[in-house]
This record gives sequence, C-alpha cells and structure tokens, in this order.
Amino acid sequence: MHPWLLLALALPSLAALDKTHGVPPSLISKYVPSTKGSRQTWTCLDGSKEIAWSAVNDDYCDCQDGSDEPGSSACPNNKFYCRNEGHIGATIQSSHVNDGLCEQECCDGSDELPGMCPNTCQEVGAEHKKKMEAERKLRKTGSKIRSSYIAYAHKEKKRLETLIADLVKEIETREKEVERLRDIAERAESLSAAELEHKKQSPLYQSLLVHNTALKSLQTEHKKHLEREKALGDILTSLRTGYNPNYQDMAVLEAVRGWEALAGLPHINDVRKGDDGEADATTEKQKTEDDVEDEGLWNAAKIEKELDQLIKTDHVTLLLEHDQLVGPASAQSLLLDISAYLPDALLPSYYSFRDSVLSALSVFGIGHGGTSDTSAESNRARVALSDAEHSLKLTQDEQRTANEDLMDLFDPDGFGPEGEWKKLDGTCLSKDTGEYTYEVCLFDEARQIPKSGGSGFSLGKFSSWNKAARPGEPEYYTRQHYTQGAKCWNGPHRSVELVLTCGTENTLLTVAEMEKCEYQITGTTPALCRPLEDEHTKDEL
Repeated sequence: MHPWLLLALALPSLAALDKTHGVPPSLISKYVPSTKGSRQTWTCLDGSKEIAWSAVNDDYCDCQDGSDEPGSSACPNNKFYCRNEGHIGATIQSSHVNDGLCEQECCDGSDELPGMCPNTCQEVGAEHKKKMEAERKLRKTGSKIRSSYIAYAHKEKKRLETLIADLVKEIETREKEVERLRDIAERAESLSAAELEHKKQSPLYQSLLVHNTALKSLQTEHKKHLEREKALGDILTSLRTGYNPNYQDMAVLEAVRGWEALAGLPHINDVRKGDDGEADATTEKQKTEDDVEDEGLWNAAKIEKELDQLIKTDHVTLLLEHDQLVGPASAQSLLLDISAYLPDALLPSYYSFRDSVLSALSVFGIGHGGTSDTSAESNRARVALSDAEHSLKLTQDEQRTANEDLMDLFDPDGFGPEGEWKKLDGTCLSKDTGEYTYEVCLFDEARQIPKSGGSGFSLGKFSSWNKAARPGEPEYYTRQHYTQGAKCWNGPHRSVELVLTCGTENTLLTVAEMEKCEYQITGTTPALCRPLEDEHTKDEL
C-alpha cells in the first residue's frame, strides 16, 4: 500500500483523536480547555504558549515542550502513555506511536491506529497477576527466613555485648596480676641466689613448707576417708533396702536404724522402697547446717574445690610479697636503706648511683655479692610475668575483635542495617557446570575448582557491594564484587560479580564468563526477601 494512502486513511482518525489520548493519569486534570467567549484555548504545560484547544493532538507540534501532542509522534523526544486497561499502564517513546509496529508494552494497541493492533491486556494481565501472586508467595516465605536471620543478628549482638563486658572485667583482673608479677619479677631480679637462699631460711618460709606438707598429708587421708565412707554407706544402704523387716534380727535392725539416724533418712518402712527423694533433701539440709555450724571453717565442697590450688601455691612468691609488705630489714646498711628517706623525684638518680657503687664494690668482693647472678627463682618469676602478659594480650585482642564484630553487625556497608547478612557470613555456595565447580563463600572468597582434580583458582576476595547504589538501599545488596583473584595467563586478575535476587534458598543458579576471566554468577537468597508491607509502589490496573 502506498504511503500517501496510509496517510489519507490516518487523517480522519487523527482529527477525531481524543485530546487526552496518550496522557498519563497524573496529568489528565491539566488537559482541560479555557473558554474565552466562543473560543476554547489551552496553555502549554510549560506556560510558554496559549493555543487553540483544537490544536491539541492534531499531529502538529505547537508547544516547545511537546505537551500539546501526547498521543502522536509529531513532537520529538516526547512520551506516550498506554492505559492498558485490565493490565498495568506503560510509557513508551512517542516516536514509536503510529510507526506501524505493535509495541509489546502497549497491550491495548493504543500506540497504533484503531484496529491495527489487537488488545491482549486481559490475557497479559491475567498472566501477570499469576506471576505476581507466585512472587508474592515466594517473598512471603523468604521474608520469614530473612526475619530469622535478623533475629540471629540481635542474638549475636547480645552475645557480643555480654562477652565484651566479661572481657573488660577479665582484663582488669589480668592487668592487676601483671602488675603484681612484674613487681615480684623486678624484686627477684634484684636479689642474688645467696640472698634468696638466706631469705628461705626464715622461720616464716620454713613454717609455710611444713604447713604445705601437712596439707598434702591431710588431703591424702581425707580422700581415703571419703572412699571408705562411701563404701560403708553403700553397704548400709544395700542392707537398709534389702533386709526383711519381718525377720526379727535385732543386730540388723539396730544397724539399719543407726544408719538412718546418722544419714538423716526416714525409716524404710515409712517410705516407698527405693524412693529416697525426701531423705536426700533431709540429708542435704543436715549437711548444709553442719557446713555452717563452725563459721570460718571450710566445708567439704570448698575443700574439694580450693585445697589443690592452695597446695600448689608458690611459696617463694609469697616470701617476696611478704618482704614487700614489711619493707626492707633494719639490719641493711644505710646505703641500701636511705631510699626510705628520699623524695620520689630523687629515687631514679639514687638507684642509678647505688647500683654503680655496688657494682664497683663487687669487683673487690665487697658488698652484697653475687648480684650479677640471676637465680632460678628470678627466671621463674620472669616466665610467670611473661605468661601473664601474653594472656593479657590475648584477652585484649579478643575484646578488640568482639568490639569490631559488634560495630560491623548492623553496619549498612557490611551486614546490612538490620544485620540480615550476618547469618550468611562464610556460607559457601557452589554450582557444578560440568567441567568446573564454582564456589562462592559469602564475604570471603570465590573459587573455580576443576572436576578433574587440583586446587583450582581463586576468583577473588570479597571487596564491595553494589557500587551503583547507596548503602542501606535494597538495590545495594543485590550485587557482590569479588576481586584480585589469581591472574590469568596474559590477562587480568580473575574477578566475580555475584548478582542476587529474592529466593527461599541460598543457591547459585548460573555462571557466565562475561569477559576474559571476568565472571558473573547469579543466585538467590532469603536475605533479599523484604516483607510485603515494605512495598510502597502499587500496580495500576
């Protein structure tokens, strides 16, 4: 058909075109004529020009902004709105209007002359509603799983806060212990072996050793008595529960009665055989009363718990701490005791001078002698200090790590503002493509593993979320970038873009090499399934 014939057929249709044809619902109210006498006019939306109402949608561009031709292609770079009743409205470029092609976005065919394109909005709308309902169900299920991820993050927050509080207390205790051991080590290093051996001859130290031996002996005897008591108790309990009360053996009856009185048990005939619940309570009460009868004495539980530690006490450390408490002996020379009379500001200079003098005297065998020889006890004190400092550092490192983990938990740049990604930290997902298995450990590393064997290649470490969106926006968490993987031969370092969508499972779907050694992997995760009530945009039907 000749073009002039098409134009001739189109002119009557264009002349009869509705003035609001192609106008989006938000602008319908602006397409109303103004009446001036018998003449109807209309002002361009940008306010630049007033034209006759008949000039709207007449297939001739009168307004600079093209607002007078919403339903034709007369104005360049204009937009045309398809109402698509029964489905969702859509906007297309006005250049596609009346071009002889049925646009897929305009299922009602309004982008072409009437009758040229079929109206398929009912079928398309029904299919769209079916698809949206399936997505709605998926989001509903996925959002429940996402809620469990958020609950995990809050539980982790409480755990970290409790851990940090405990570590703060532990650090305070360890710092005090380090200071105590440092003082002991410094004092021990200032003593010669002879001086230490001399101090060990003190009655206090010798008495401590005797008491320590006595405690070890008592502990051994105590354990023997406990074992014997248990054995006798088992024998008497067996006799109590197994004897025949109708058989009048007074010796047996007296033994049973005596055991019941001693153990605080009711008579076996007054309770159900074998049920000693009440008896155990009575015994426990009696033991508790016995334990507190002599205030200040250790009960059996405390003996069992603390006696071993008491026996293992380092008596040399106690001796040095005792010396620190009582101060230097009055028998020391004035040279060694004068520090007690000096101001604190002069002490460093005095100690330096004293050590120099003592060092010089020791050359001639004068003075306290042997100060250059570090005793075994001094080495042991230094080792104890080193161990305590190491334990303090480990605890401090643990506290620092816990603080960092707590700060990262709800960081929009990291695990999301609700902490929904923390649960997936380190979760490894894999996809078998036949020749290779691709593995992505979230927030860690992506790898390519050959099926034929071998360690495979690193495809990169986690470096960032979606750089095209801002932290906190849903779109920000739809892509992860893994960079600086193993270098390709004659190519770049391997890298991965992980594209994620809402799904009820954490899984990988496809793997594609977009450019040389640059991979795109798609997958699903419940962490992206936001609750339905978060959806503010509604479809227009």
